[in-house]
Amino acid sequence: MAELSWKHHTLIQALMSSGPLKESELLSIFGCITGKNPGSHQQLFNEYLRKINKELAYVQFELRGCRNQYDGSVYYGVVNNVADEQSKLGTKYSVPQIAFYKAVIEAIVQDATAQGCISNIEALNVSLDNQTVQESQGGQSHIPSALKNFSIYQKEKTLKDLVQDRWLSAPTNGNIGLGVRSFLDLRSWFRNNDVPSCNICNEAGVKADLCRNEGCTVRMHSYCLKKKFSQRKVDRACPGCGTEWQCPEANAAEAAATEEAGCGTEWQCPEENAAEAADGSTQNQVPSASYPKKRRLRSFKVEEDVSQTSEPVPDAGKRVRRSDRLR
Repeated sequence: MAELSWKHHTLIQALMSSGPLKESELLSIFGCITGKNPGSHQQLFNEYLRKINKELAYVQFELRGCRNQYDGSVYYGVVNNVADEQSKLGTKYSVPQIAFYKAVIEAIVQDATAQGCISNIEALNVSLDNQTVQESQGGQSHIPSALKNFSIYQKEKTLKDLVQDRWLSAPTNGNIGLGVRSFLDLRSWFRNNDVPSCNICNEAGVKADLCRNEGCTVRMHSYCLKKKFSQRKVDRACPGCGTEWQCPEANAAEAAATEEAGCGTEWQCPEENAAEAADGSTQNQVPSASYPKKRRLRSFKVEEDVSQTSEPVPDAGKRVRRSDRLR
């Protein structure tokens, strides 16, 4: 590794010691050791990865990136390119534990609904009968006694260790799914075992959305769908059969945009309605409040008209005589 500097070795050491890192975590380490902003020096970052992989190829290792299919997060890790399961899991796990792990991932990827997980009970009840070992003489295969005697307690402990080491995961409560290390290491295994791939990114569609047409085998990751259908000009149809594709996230984004832009319907504002109601009630009260004033004005006008006329008022004389009597 003569071409690699201490900065390259620091990146490798970080990945080897802590396991797969999120893209943001690896970029943060890269920024600290180089003093460069990864956002504006993406080409430099890619050059670092290229040099590291060139040297790791001599020992059949690779610094690889992948997506966690349950949340779409990008991870980087150093993986072993040797296809042997024992060499992948190292010496920490026994042969029965490796066989149990293989049986669990087979059950997960063979799920026709592409949910990407099985229940914890299903994981504990997977059969190890298919995990056979060939004998050196005769080429016949048999189930080792270690697999036959692998107890439920041992399976539970193995599941816990595999989740802790991120070979498996618990995406939802009570379920078991693939871990980020499996997505990193088992890329070739997915292809060799004919696991259907995503129509957009061509990676294994372990956790993916299926076409509504039962006769169509197209599947796509939710994060790939979100990116594809975020473009308004893209036809939201299955690329295989043309069936309309349901994308809840894209539909929710459209609904939010429509709500923000408005649809032209008159908007009801409770505060304005309350103010209008208050004004209306005030206007209804005005006629009754001003009614006495109008009567007083009308009577004043009559008296004024009477005082200006030259004809005598019939009762006017009587009122005078009464006043005289009082005097």
